[in-house]
Amino acid sequence: MKIKCIAVDDEPMALDKMKNYIERTPYLELAGLCEGTYEAMKTLLSEKVDAIFIDINMPDMNGLEFIKTLADPPLVIFTTAYAEYAVESYKVRAIDYLLKPFGFAEFQRAADNLHKHFLLMHPQEEEDRTDTSPHESDVLYLKVDYRFIRIVLDDIMYIEGMNEYLKIHLTDADPLLTHTTFRHIKEKLPAHFIQIHRSYIANMKHVKEVERSVVTMSDGARIPVSDSNKDAFMQYIQTYTLKK
Repeated sequence: MKIKCIAVDDEPMALDKMKNYIERTPYLELAGLCEGTYEAMKTLLSEKVDAIFIDINMPDMNGLEFIKTLADPPLVIFTTAYAEYAVESYKVRAIDYLLKPFGFAEFQRAADNLHKHFLLMHPQEEEDRTDTSPHESDVLYLKVDYRFIRIVLDDIMYIEGMNEYLKIHLTDADPLLTHTTFRHIKEKLPAHFIQIHRSYIANMKHVKEVERSVVTMSDGARIPVSDSNKDAFMQYIQTYTLKK
């Protein structure tokens, strides 16, 4: 079961970003986009929502005040451009706090924190997660010549762009060549697939080592990290780096 969530913000561009980030996160399901607390309340009354991403500064009602009005609020992650609200946000037991402008790596960190809290509240979901058999959401059908080949996403080590084709490098099989683009395949990939170069997407689960601007994959392949992709790549790395 996915975490059903809504996003609340009075800025349309901010809602578009949240929609993109939520849809890229496999364990989240977007239940609605709300341009204010009135729309949010209507959504909460009409359907069950597990989590809410809500801006603090809004013209109709402060996001903090809105959460305080809820008798049984969902899990909360606040977003705002004002750092001084950080302490206040935790007084209403927020799961996390995102300071604008934030990127996907920061969003993913907060979403992972949300996921952990959700699993603690729903232990059956943790048991279901131990089922290692691949589900259809974890697979991809590739058109190769005149066939459709089913592959498990975790079996993809990296994807190499070759003009109008993509070469899919797999763990225990020969590479597959399919006629499609990075833009189309990225729509089907979860967040741990990162484009690190105009010609490469790496499955971070198969990264063995990162040194300077070169990524070594589990099969020994060395892939360059381009300057244009370096910031997003390093944000992802920093999210999972053990701090001192």
